[in-house]
Amino acid sequence: MADNRPVLAIDVGGTKIAAGVVDRRGRVVALDRVPTPQGRRVNADTLWRTLETVLDRVVAEYGRRRGFAGVGVGCSGPMTWPSGEVSPLNIPGWVGFPLRKMLSERFPRCVVRMHNDAVTMAVGEHWRGAGQGVADMLGIVVSTGVGGGLVLGDRLVNGASGNAGHVGHIVVEPDGPDCVCGGKGCLEAVAAGPALVRWARERGWRESQRKTPTARDLSVDAARGHEVASAALRRGGVALGRAIASATALCDVDVVAVGGGLSQAGPLLFEPAEDAFRTHAGMEFMQKVRIVPATLGQQAGLVGAAALVLGEDTYWPGD
Repeated sequence: MADNRPVLAIDVGGTKIAAGVVDRRGRVVALDRVPTPQGRRVNADTLWRTLETVLDRVVAEYGRRRGFAGVGVGCSGPMTWPSGEVSPLNIPGWVGFPLRKMLSERFPRCVVRMHNDAVTMAVGEHWRGAGQGVADMLGIVVSTGVGGGLVLGDRLVNGASGNAGHVGHIVVEPDGPDCVCGGKGCLEAVAAGPALVRWARERGWRESQRKTPTARDLSVDAARGHEVASAALRRGGVALGRAIASATALCDVDVVAVGGGLSQAGPLLFEPAEDAFRTHAGMEFMQKVRIVPATLGQQAGLVGAAALVLGEDTYWPGD
């Protein structure tokens, strides 16, 4: 008999920890989330207990009777893949934390599959979002950091270490700012939300505020016509368009789906990205590429995490 049970999906990031139940059609039918604990005193146990609390609530609401077909997880990285020890840059309490192993012990009757959260976003968009029905797609998350996932020939491309598609570290400004990866001028160092906020504040935007403004504040002011805020969004869009041009020249995709918090800026980000892409996309085969907003919103990571279990022939190579 076919297993018609849903998947318990988990999305762990620097801002929130979310868990949900995703049915076999990719619909999120139950959801719970909490802010990711912050601060120097937050250790590995605190983070794990927070995740357990969210999982307990979701299981109690939906999954205690029937159980789950498996557990799918997206977590910010870096991580060792596919073994799933995580050391997220934006969750310093976890260093080499064996997240996949811990979840396997907690759900011993379930297969547990795990990937980088930018990859699960891309998988979600390919399975049920902006890339549905497209064989070759790049998904990009532009938020606190910049990451991505790559689908070619209707198969997720993992690469030697699980990091294929990581467009955040394509160099877009060779003499640009230092990047947390140790490089210089990476897309993430230029176009991630905190990088744009820092660039704008250095040029006088909200520099007198005690509380550090956010990328959302930047987008709001840009929409109101603030000159520096608008310039910051253009800067981010141009960097994004350059990176997309480089990635599509290499990978020959049809669609690039862009999600993450900064994508909510809409045309303020997408129009300069499109212009920069067209400037650098000189090859004829690149002219067909469509740059589109991701359509699943904050559920993309959960849907993609579930697809690691439900779409194993497409999204999971086996381990």
